[in-house]
Amino acid sequence: MAGRPVNHARRAEMLDAVVDYSVENGFNDLSWRPVAAALGVSPTSLVHRFGSKEQMLQEILGRLRERIFAVIGPTEGLRADVGAVWERVSDPRRGGEFRLFFAVYGYALQAPEQFSDFLDHVVNDWMNSLRDAQGPDTDPATATRTATLVIATIRGLLLDLLATGDHRRVDAAAEAFVATLPP
Repeated sequence: MAGRPVNHARRAEMLDAVVDYSVENGFNDLSWRPVAAALGVSPTSLVHRFGSKEQMLQEILGRLRERIFAVIGPTEGLRADVGAVWERVSDPRRGGEFRLFFAVYGYALQAPEQFSDFLDHVVNDWMNSLRDAQGPDTDPATATRTATLVIATIRGLLLDLLATGDHRRVDAAAEAFVATLPP
């Protein structure tokens, strides 16, 4: 006898709820019972939907990555793209997502085998988009250096913002940085 077919819409909805829970509560103590209670489902339902806690964590990271990179779309040019990214990531309503992102990043560096997929994508996804935003006429080595500088600078500014909450100072620094980028 075959099991129930997977309801993909419900699964996606549940995944978003689990991600929201993780944004609010972190992932260090992520376990079936508290997550299930917060979502109003049984722990068995979560196991049915995700398989294992490790699989659930991987899916949380994948969805978090999708949310973070959702702003990167059709390119308007490097300066405009990076400005749009900064506007999105520095939005105070997104602070929880990025606190979770940096917590996972730090944890992944400590346990690279467990988080290899996350580490494979954490730079490469954005790197490719930033290289593309520089246009086909940009020397590939120059495009890679510029993309690396953008990633490091935006992440550093975001860490500063999350640590201090000083929007005026950090936004001014971000604006100054973005102004230095080629259109």
